[in-house]
Amino acid sequence: MEWHELNAEAGLTSLQARSYELPVLIYKHSTRCSISSMVLNRMERSATTVSIEFYFLDLIRYRNLSDFIAAKFNVPHESPQVLLIKNGECIYSESHFAISMDEIESVATQS
Repeated sequence: MEWHELNAEAGLTSLQARSYELPVLIYKHSTRCSISSMVLNRMERSATTVSIEFYFLDLIRYRNLSDFIAAKFNVPHESPQVLLIKNGECIYSESHFAISMDEIESVATQS
């Protein structure tokens, strides 16, 4: 799993455009939260069989961007949180221990 850092609104615009080519996952991570670290570790140990581009958002450093993403995709802010973007839209979001790579891959492969 290769993470791309998301740290500006311009990156979000690029990410949305990229989502027309393949699903894009945003992981909102809190460096102050042990649950967020555990979920990140669990995700990184998961083998991915689906082409997904992964973006990492440090929401402590970039809280304004995190809030912008929540408003843009009409998804309440949570941490940790994943948003799966496909064709420019958020098609899936989940938080805390409900985050599952199996479920993310399942949703990513649906039309």
